[in-house]
Amino acid sequence: MGVKLSEESIRCLTLFESLTGASVKDCIVQDDKVIFVVKKGDMGLAIGKGGINVERARGIIGKKIEIIEHSEIPEEFIANIFKPIRVSVKIVEKGNKRIAVVNVNPQFKGLVIGKGGKNINKAKELVKRHHNVDDVIVK
Repeated sequence: MGVKLSEESIRCLTLFESLTGASVKDCIVQDDKVIFVVKKGDMGLAIGKGGINVERARGIIGKKIEIIEHSEIPEEFIANIFKPIRVSVKIVEKGNKRIAVVNVNPQFKGLVIGKGGKNINKAKELVKRHHNVDDVIVK
């Protein structure tokens, strides 16, 4: 399952890798921010001491930067997407669909879903691209 990247995504990805030394597995460019999925274990490299790499990348790209650590385990990857909010994730099969059920403390449910559903939509897009999960449901 390959990830298709736009020209702008490839440009940002290349720039970010050369700035930070982190291996980027995916890059999604949105209106106001760029989301990088970095190889497991490369989070520290990506952020840099005191956040210097993120700041430099933000200055050059001109958008907010979000970094998510990849994981081969879908539940762990989904939990990483919602960090720093603690969530528990279970993958269930319904018919021929794989659905991630995300449990979160009710006081953080709004944060997990995000304004206009933007966080949950980001999670859905990323897990579809990396783990072939069809939907993400927050409980």
